[in-house]
Amino acid sequence: MSIIKAIILGAVQGITEFLPISSSGHLSLFQHFLGVGGEGSLLFSVLLHLGTLIAVFIVFHKTIFELVVEFFGHIKDIFTGNFKFKELNGKKKMLVMFVFSCVPLLLLLLPIGNDMKLMDWLSGFSEDDSILLEGFCFLFTGCLLLTSTYISKKKTLTREVNTVDSFAVGLAQVFAAAFPGISRSGSTISTGMICGVSKEYMVEYSFILGIPAILVANVVELKDAVDAGAQLELLPTIIGVIVAAVVGVACIKLLQWILKKDMWKYFGFYCLVIGVVTIICSALGL
Repeated sequence: MSIIKAIILGAVQGITEFLPISSSGHLSLFQHFLGVGGEGSLLFSVLLHLGTLIAVFIVFHKTIFELVVEFFGHIKDIFTGNFKFKELNGKKKMLVMFVFSCVPLLLLLLPIGNDMKLMDWLSGFSEDDSILLEGFCFLFTGCLLLTSTYISKKKTLTREVNTVDSFAVGLAQVFAAAFPGISRSGSTISTGMICGVSKEYMVEYSFILGIPAILVANVVELKDAVDAGAQLELLPTIIGVIVAAVVGVACIKLLQWILKKDMWKYFGFYCLVIGVVTIICSALGL
């Protein structure tokens, strides 16, 4: 892979991971048209997610530090008998809700025969030469974004995540992890908005929630890549990760501004358009 292609893909990852238009779907499209494919491309995509993970730590370092402190506080409360679920609030409550949101991810580890997990089977959609599925997933993302926009105008979104919300957001994250073209940030934030959660709260919740999923994906894919003997060029990979991190920081800030300006719906329209274009390109064999 050339350095130019790595920079392009890193920028695409940094932009689309945080803007609600699907990083996996856009990476799949750009890899398709740039002629980058195979097991190495999937590993490169996973490592680019590591770059955007760095961006999350940079922007939300204060909140992440507070959550780490609260985690040890929870451990102390559990062993001293002072843990009370109904009295949780603030960062303590957010930390527990993260656990509920991560539970649905276990579905991806379900065995489906021949020593294959559901996650392994679904990852094949990111490696094939077809972009038809991505097109339909873009359409789904667009509809979800427009639905959340409509619902948010009908009621005031002010509260934090509760148990039901967190599980629903977790399911949205599973679908986003499984299918290229379904935006993780778009689906999780939109699901929270549909449930009635504050937009600003959902941005922070969604991006920090992605940390364990991205870390697990990196560990699993790195192991599989080593086992399969996948090859990556070191310099383009490092440059791609750095570009993804830098662009990612800028796009998190941009998304926070966009939500304040009530422009969420425009991403929905964009996903509908790119979905239709992708399906047409697939049908024409482009």
